[in-house]
Amino acid sequence: MTTQQISDAELAGQPAAYWTGLAYEALIAYTREQQVAKGYTQPQYWLLRNLSENDLSPDGEGMTVSELREAMASYIRPEDDLAVEAEVLVERGWLTRDAEDRLWLTEEGERARLDLKRNAPAIRAALHEGIADADYVTTLKVLRRMIRNAGGSVA
Repeated sequence: MTTQQISDAELAGQPAAYWTGLAYEALIAYTREQQVAKGYTQPQYWLLRNLSENDLSPDGEGMTVSELREAMASYIRPEDDLAVEAEVLVERGWLTRDAEDRLWLTEEGERARLDLKRNAPAIRAALHEGIADADYVTTLKVLRRMIRNAGGSVA
């Protein structure tokens, strides 16, 4: 595969939305491929995180699939079926379901969450290969400014 050389002047005139869209899809695809190779999906990991009092859950209380979908609204993808993903985790013994259809993280699920979390540094390292931290920070600052310029909110 040949990489097309684009001059800095040409790049300066390119639409950021095009490149951020390509980047988003490539980064998500890569991350998900790496996770599947380790035996889990990104939505499964998010379910564990959102139900763990040691991670994203504010109180460690169980949640319904609907509540989890709402909690993940800013990052869940349209093709992600949380009900199916949760059922896999119930079958593995990582989640349980109560009479009100709320999902709860088990001790085994918490151990699995911690184990799966250990994969993140290798994924990040592969994606950041050849990119200096200063360049990465500059890129994020530029993107954050563009978001604000477009009237968006930066957390």
